[in-house]
Order: sequence, then C-alpha cells, then structure tokens
Amino acid sequence: MSTLPSSITYIEAIGALLFALAVVHTFSTRYFEHLAHTQPAHSGLWHLLGEVETVFGFWALLLLGFMALAQGWTAASDYLDTRRFVEPMFVFVIMVIAASRPVMQFASDAVALAARVIPAQPSVAGYFLCLSLVPLLGSLITEPAAMTLAALMLRDRVLSRGVSSRLKYATIGALFVNVSIGGTLTNFAAPPVLMIAAKWDWSSAHIFAAMGWKAAVAVLANAAALTLLFRRELAGRVPADALRTHVRVPAAFVAVNLGLLSAVVVSNHDPEVFMGLFLIFLGLAEAYQRHHDRLMLREGLMVAFFLAGLVVLGGQQRWWLQEALSSMDESTLFFGAAALTAITDNAALTYLGSLVDGVSEPFKYALVAGAVAGGGLTVIANAPNPAGFAILKDSFEERSINPFGLFLAALPPTLVAIACLWGFRGEAIDEVFDLQRWEQWFSGLDRSFLFLLILPFVVAAVGLWAELVRSKEDSGSNEPRR
Repeated sequence: MSTLPSSITYIEAIGALLFALAVVHTFSTRYFEHLAHTQPAHSGLWHLLGEVETVFGFWALLLLGFMALAQGWTAASDYLDTRRFVEPMFVFVIMVIAASRPVMQFASDAVALAARVIPAQPSVAGYFLCLSLVPLLGSLITEPAAMTLAALMLRDRVLSRGVSSRLKYATIGALFVNVSIGGTLTNFAAPPVLMIAAKWDWSSAHIFAAMGWKAAVAVLANAAALTLLFRRELAGRVPADALRTHVRVPAAFVAVNLGLLSAVVVSNHDPEVFMGLFLIFLGLAEAYQRHHDRLMLREGLMVAFFLAGLVVLGGQQRWWLQEALSSMDESTLFFGAAALTAITDNAALTYLGSLVDGVSEPFKYALVAGAVAGGGLTVIANAPNPAGFAILKDSFEERSINPFGLFLAALPPTLVAIACLWGFRGEAIDEVFDLQRWEQWFSGLDRSFLFLLILPFVVAAVGLWAELVRSKEDSGSNEPRR
C-alpha cells in the first residue's frame, strides 16, 4: 500500500483526521442539543449527535468502514482484534454496581458519618467530602467507582436542587480533576498509572511517596476552596438529608454487594472474572428488586461505547503521539502531557510514553504527573469522565453540559494540581509562576508540537465565543416586542 511522507500510512492519516473531527464534535455537542430543541422535525438525529457518549463510537465506526472499503473487512476485523477493550468493559460493570442502591446507601452513610467531625453545616460538610474523601477513595475502589459514587451523591445533594449554573460547572470541573489525581495514592486505581506500573516497577508505596501525597494536598485544596466559595449557597439551598432513603437496605445485602464490588475491583484485569461476577450481581438484583432502584445499564453501556470508540480511534494516533513524547525534556513533557490530555485519553499518553526505552525517572514522573494533572479538562481526558458526564448532564440546562464551560471550570483546579505535582519536587514552588522560565520554555518548543499544545485552548475560545453569540441571539428573540 502506498504511504504518505515520513512513512505515515493513509489509514493512519485518515485515523488522525477522524480523531480530530471527533474532538471537535465533542466540543460541539451543546450546539446539536440546541438544534434538537429548535428543530423538532429532526430532533432524533440532533439528539444522537448531541450525545457525548456516542461521539467517539460514531467516528470509530466511520474509521472501520473506511478500513473495510480500502483494505477489506478482514483487515478491519484484524485491527479490532488487536485492540484491548477491557477498560470499557470494566468501567461499564463498576459503574452499574457502584450506582446500585446498596452501595450508594453505604457510601452515603460513610459520608454522613465523616461529616459529623467537620465543624460546618451537614450540607456544606457533605459537599466537601463528596469532592475530597470520595475521589481519594478512588485509590482503593478505582477511579471509575469513585466517579460514579461522587457524581450520584453530588447530583442528588446539590446539582438537582436548583443551584446556580456557576456552582454546577465549578462542581463538575473540580470533581473531574480531583478524581483524576485522587487515584494516584496506589498503583492500580488510576488508568494512566495502571498502564505503566508493571513495566516501570512502580509499587503503591513508590507512587504514594513520589506523587500520591501531593495529589492528596491538591484534592483537599480544591475541595476546600470550592466549599468556602459557595458555602452560603450550599447552606441555603441544599437539604442535608437529600440522599436519605425511606426504605433501608438490610446490612447483610449491603455486605454482599460490597463484596461483589471488591471482587470486581481486584479482578479488573480479568474480564472473564469480573463479567461473571457482574452476572451474579444482576441475578441478585433481579431476585431482590425491592432493594434496588433502576440499574444504570443504559448509561453504563453508553459510556462503554464512548471508551471503546476511543480505543479504536486512539490506536491510529501512535505515529504522532509517541514521537512527540519521546522528543521532550522533563519540563516540556509535564506541561505537554497536561495539555495533550485535553484532546486524548491520559492512559493512552502514559502507555505510549512507556514504549520509549531508556527514559529517566524524572521523565517517567513528568509524563504520569502531567497526564493526571490534565485529566479533568475535557470529557475525553480521563476514562472515568464519561461516567460522571452521563450521570450529571440531566441536571444542567437543556440536559447537556457545555464542554467549553467544563474546560474553563476545570482550569483553576488543574492549575492547583499542576502547582502541587510540579512544584513539590524539591525545587522552589515559585518556579511555576516564573514568567521568564515560561518564556524560555515556549521559545524552545517545536512548532508542530506547539500547535498541538494550543489546539484545545483555541477550540475552547472559539466555542465560547460562538456560545455567547448564540445566547445573545436567543435572549434577543425572547424579548417581548413593543
């Protein structure tokens, strides 16, 4: 087959193009949701294109169709066989189990108990713990489980209680960032850490000493800052018992479901095992329906479809991602990984970086720390983000989360994560705010990489401008005519 310059195949070029279109589509879903409300004749199509969870699956199907036409279905099928879909399957299973009423009751009781020791109103203390304690528990129960629990509790306690849009976006931005960095206290809970732990021989003790405690400081700082900023609105509008249910699930049944959840977490590398455990969970849920609410099967499948599409499209990005990562020094790598995470999955970044041989320990730290620091900027940045997105989106205007609003809301907590993960390295923390260092760093960047670095910020700025124009037009059309 003929190739493009630099030994890039046509399939790789088409894959990169479709990946870029999928990223742009991700930032455009709010526009399609708006069309679904203004053009009801085709609302079904617009709703489909406006679902963030369908974006990467849709473009992955186009890639497979192109491969089948260009190379034959056998080549497309062989490519699928080389992809590993364990992570989408695991996120689906853990999301459904963690969102069940027995597990949610246990999590809610734990948060309520911990809130008693905090000198604040129960609603304010509960909000702080949902943004701090639960994301940090992700280091034990995995990040997808922590995201599911935190998003459900925040939805019921805060976001569905008539609070301001400002609080909603600030909450989801901090949640995504805190979950991304909160799983780095161990070597198995965060997808970008899991990808490299075995190859680089990183134990849980090593990852905690190198990165985990810094991430914990950032999580607590983000949660505390947001709680203090919105404490009056939280105390005035959010009922303290928002998550209390009238019918309690028996303790024995809660224990059985927690046992299944723990077993799924332990077997996260073995789909045959955790899918078997999931079938047992479904059987128990059917047998004891009185102890369950509606299972989140549809939401979980949509999230799995999103992640599977990311796996298919991401497999064609190695030719430029690996080259870009291998050519950076530690400082460039850290900030570059944080920025690139906004337009690709952070686990893919660390995996590709792990393929580079002979790298130093500072290189390894910079890659992983940058990947987790930028994991909250977009819905595609971290594997658990689509789960939180699916749970929370109905609480927002037009039942859709503006990707540009999420990007802006996640920037402040991301900067806190960057300051902690990059500043606490034995050097003065004020180097993060040294303008001369930033100028020297930018001047030494490769121009092609610089384009990739600023791409998400340019897309976000253009999208925000378009959103403001649309909002002004809508407000103008709704004004009564004199």
